[in-house]
Order: sequence, then structure tokens, then C-alpha cells
Amino acid sequence: MVNTAPADNNYQFQVDLRGIVDLLSHHLYSSPRVYLRELLQNAVDAVTARAKLDPTAPTAIRLHLDGHGLRITDPGIGLTEADVHRFLATIGRSSKRDDIEGARREFLGQFGIGLLACFTVAESIRVRTRSAADPDAPPVEWIAEADGTYSLRALEPADHPDPGTTVELTPRPGAQDWFTAERVLELVTDYGSLLPYEVSVEAAGSVVRVTDPPPVWRRQFDSPALRRAALFDYGERVLGFQPLDVIDLNAELAGVSGVAYVLSQPGNPAESSAHRVYLKGMLLGDAVRGVLPDWAFFVRCVIDTDSLRPTASREGLYEDERLAIVRDALGDRVREWLTEIAAEQPDRLAAFLSVHALGVKAMARHSTELLRIMVPHLLFETTEGRIPLTEFVRKHPVVRVSATVEEFRQVAQTASAQGIGIVNGGYTYDAELVALLPQIIPEVEVIELDGAALTAALDPVDPAEELALAPVLSIARSTLDPLSCDVLLRAFHPVSVPALYLDSRGARNERARADTVAEADDLWSDILGALESATPRAQLVLNFHSPVVRRLARIGDPAFLKTAVESLYGQALLMTHRPLRPADTALLNRAFGEFLSWATERAVGGDQGEN
Repeated sequence: MVNTAPADNNYQFQVDLRGIVDLLSHHLYSSPRVYLRELLQNAVDAVTARAKLDPTAPTAIRLHLDGHGLRITDPGIGLTEADVHRFLATIGRSSKRDDIEGARREFLGQFGIGLLACFTVAESIRVRTRSAADPDAPPVEWIAEADGTYSLRALEPADHPDPGTTVELTPRPGAQDWFTAERVLELVTDYGSLLPYEVSVEAAGSVVRVTDPPPVWRRQFDSPALRRAALFDYGERVLGFQPLDVIDLNAELAGVSGVAYVLSQPGNPAESSAHRVYLKGMLLGDAVRGVLPDWAFFVRCVIDTDSLRPTASREGLYEDERLAIVRDALGDRVREWLTEIAAEQPDRLAAFLSVHALGVKAMARHSTELLRIMVPHLLFETTEGRIPLTEFVRKHPVVRVSATVEEFRQVAQTASAQGIGIVNGGYTYDAELVALLPQIIPEVEVIELDGAALTAALDPVDPAEELALAPVLSIARSTLDPLSCDVLLRAFHPVSVPALYLDSRGARNERARADTVAEADDLWSDILGALESATPRAQLVLNFHSPVVRRLARIGDPAFLKTAVESLYGQALLMTHRPLRPADTALLNRAFGEFLSWATERAVGGDQGEN
């Protein structure tokens, strides 16, 4: 490490720049592109500091490309030699990531720790600066090399006559692409287009102004329609998709403003959205998480904040109480927007729900008021079809809700024919929302779908008629007992359904336990056997109204009657749309094979009789 200075400078700095640069390059920043952001941030901080001393001071920031490197000049607060010494001492204390995070929060005017991020693309950094706070202090030049050496010297006043700072970067080998006019203009525009000061890029004799404040959501327009069109255009340009709708996000008391764009495709509820966040007009990142509650996965927002704390890399937001307050405030605004369009713009709401009904259901779980507003518009699968719950409860004040899609499909056709109202609670959030229904409609009762209750709702059969089918029921019960299934006789509609398979979650759990016991070794069989419970078993309900069931009494062959019962059991099981157990599959195959053999024998016998 080498340190050179004028002869009258007796300071000796022990600073491992190489180690600091390695830390910044490999452990703090995600990409070399942040070097431009750090240059801009230092310049903006310096201009802001000088404006506090002199509101009339110039503020324009200039970037210049000459084919050999990049130069950025600002008319900011500048530094004295003592300031530079303090900066170097700060670097010397920053040997770990946490130290750097603390050092970044120390306001040092133009110089900041982030300046060293330029070494990710630069071979050398040359800084020439003059203080506006101390006009009598001479200008200072600090030159740092990527190998960890640096020099510091005072300049003559004529060498840098005006207050401010100029930083010059010389590209390192292989990094020239980061210094092309196209790349620099792209990065400066991306990071700094919303900065409050004029920023321009000069290259090949051409000057391009980059900044265009204020943000589009803060601008004045002649009509709401023009403003909405401008917001849509901006969202498509910066986020890369055509939004379905746009929501104003104004939380000025929390120091945040911006807009949220509704995705035109369904979002993923399991993944929180990534947002574009500006900090005082400087882009922090375009994939920042934690800005909105997780339930708001159907929007991406663009916000500018002057109150939230950035992480050490300035590529995300620090998770603290302030961010939590802002997140709740912005989430409330999204809920308010839904409330407004539900009450005033039903067509707009319908377009939104056609894509994001799941997101609304997720929100409504946490807001009774939102649930009250949205229930007339959200569709649920019921035995009356896909209709809103408000329409369903007018006919069925007692709402039975299934726990799974399979439970619903198992009974939907029969329940509908019997006039029993059931809501399919097997889809995401549906059961939770149905359970909340009494909070907004007090006269409604919500109960869990129970197979026994459904059986009780079916019509009993006259005892004399049931007695006539007693032999059939006896064989059916003995046939299905090994499968943990009881057999009942009831009368119900539609007549096209000869048998209905009903079971509860407890019955399914007990059946799964029994299957496991059958396949387990002796040790596990003993353990699982001790867990056997008296849970009600599954039920095969034969439909007395069905001609197929009535014909069973005319079958004289017990073996063939057993096959017929197995076939009815298999058909009823298939109607539940649930996976079959190996034992059930074997039963179906056996019944099908025996029916095929019986049909074949009859066909062969008929042919022989004709001959």
C-alpha cells in the first residue's frame, strides 16, 4: 500500500482499499451497474447539502463521456482536505458489511462509501473537489487505484475555481462496455429520471437531458382521462406489461406516493410481488419486496419515498416498524379502491374479478367491511351453480360447506335434487369466507357438511319394502364390510343415481390407518392398531327409487348378487372423483371381469340354443 501527499502533509493513513473494494464487489452489490447509481447519489447529496447553505446555488449535474472514461461534475457542497481525511478514516473502520452499513448513514457530503463501488468497473478514481462551506479552503485531489494505493494532495485555487466536485473514472480492462454512451445513458435514465435536479449526459458532442420531474402521478392534467392514460403509458413503459387497472397510492403522512398497477394476468398468491421503489427520486430497485401486504399479489407498484430506510447495498428496504406502517397504509389504499369500484363502477369491478377473484378472497378474510362489499360479486361453486353467496342464502339460510372438492362432488348431484344447499369449500379461501358469512348476514347459519346429516335428510323407505330387500342388504353388507363400508337403503333423487357413497374425514382417516396397518411390519401394525377408533364408517346408500336397485331382489344367484353390489359400490366411488385405493381398484376389476364372463356365457349359450 502506498500513500503519497504534499511534503507539508504529515498524515499517515492505514487503509486496506483492496479489501474494501472486494467486500463491495462480491458481498454488497448485486451488479456492477450500481456504480452509476452511486455516482449520481453522491452528486445529489452534495447538491442538496449546498442548497441548504445557499438556495440560489446551481444544481445541474453533468456526465461526460470522451472515449477514455467517464466524468461527472456537480456544483455541490464539496470537501475540504479535513473532510477527505475523515472519509478515509471511516473507510479504515469499515472492515465488515455491518460497518459499511453504519458508515453509509454518516453524511459526508459528496464523498460516501458508495464511491468505492466504482472500482467494480474502474481501474482508477480521480476526485477533484472544492468546499462551498469553507471558501478559503484549497481544492483537494484524491486519486485511488484498484490495487489499493491512493494519493492525496492540495491543489491551487485556480486548478478548481468553483465549489463542487468532479469524479473521473478510468475503465478497468474488460469493463469498457459499462462506459459506452448507450449503456451510461440507459443506466442514468433508469436510476435518475425522477431526480429533482437536472441531470444530463454528454457524448460525441450531443447532450441529452435525463431527468423529467415530477413523477407522472404528481403532475397536473387537464382531465382525469388524460391522467389515467398517462399513468397507463408510464406503467407499461417502466414495468413492461400492459396493466389492467391503476390505483393511486398516496400516503403523504408516511412519506410515500406512487401508483399500483393491477396485473393483467393472475398473480401467484404464494409469492409476494416485487415493486419499483425510488428513494427521494433515485431508483432503489425494480424488484423490491415487502412494500405491500402479501395478499396484494395482484398488483405491482411504483413509489417514491423519503422516509423509508434503504439496506446497505441501497437495493432494498430495511424491514423495520416504519416499513410495516407504510405497508399497512398502502394495503388499506388498495382495499379502499376495491370498495370504491364495487360501489360505483361494477363493470370495472367485473373486469378485475375475472382475473383476480382469488386475490380479493384473500383480502376479504382480513376485512369484514371488504367482505360485506364483495360478497354480492364473488362467485362460489354451490349445488345451485356458480352464484354469489348472497343469492345462495336467500334459498338456503342453513349453509352446509364441504371441506374438500371431492366431498362436494360426492354429494352435489343428489343434494341438489333433494333441495339441500351445499357450498364447495375445497377451493382456496372459500371455506374461510363462508365461515365468516354470519358476521355480515346474522340470520345465516353455517355448518360443516356431515355425511350422517345428509343421510338423515334422505327419505326413509317403507319398512315392508325394505324387508323385501333384506336379503340384498345382507349380502351387500357382508360384501362391503371388509372395505369399512356400511350399507343403507333410502329413497332420493335423481333416480339415475342408483347408489351414493358417503364418508366423513374421520372415516377416511380411519380407512387410511387400516390400510397402513395392512402393509406395515409387526411393530408398526401394533402401534397403529392401538390407534383404532370408533369413528363412523363410510356408507353406501342404495337408492330405492332406482330401477337398478329394485332389480337386485330378482337376482337368485348370491355370487352374482355380490358382483352386482360390488359394481354399484365401484360406480358410486368413481362419482366422488377421488383416487382409488388398491383394494377398491381390485374390486372394480373383479366385478368387471365377472360381468364380462357372465355376458359372454349368455351370448355363447344363446348361440348354441339357436343351433
